[in-house]
Amino acid sequence: MMFERILAAIGLAMCVLLLVRLLIGPRRRVRLDARLRQTWLATRRRAHTLRRWRSTRREAARVANEAIRRARGRGEWDGNVYTPKDLRKPPRDKMH
Repeated sequence: MMFERILAAIGLAMCVLLLVRLLIGPRRRVRLDARLRQTWLATRRRAHTLRRWRSTRREAARVANEAIRRARGRGEWDGNVYTPKDLRKPPRDKMH
């Protein structure tokens, strides 16, 4: 019963919108069409973002864990001090 009323309300709103579109001038019609197109695209973009939210979070966590794992293998710990192998200075030759 409630679903039928919602569909009827959506149908009525669409009919009223199309009637208004017929009654306004061509310049306003172009602006209305552009605004409706923007609204539709923004709605689709938000729906797509909501659908992909969990998988995006999972992917970000996986990438972060992988970066942490790679970083752990590149240096050494001396107590609580971490020294990356990439930043060590090469031994200098004595000039004299």
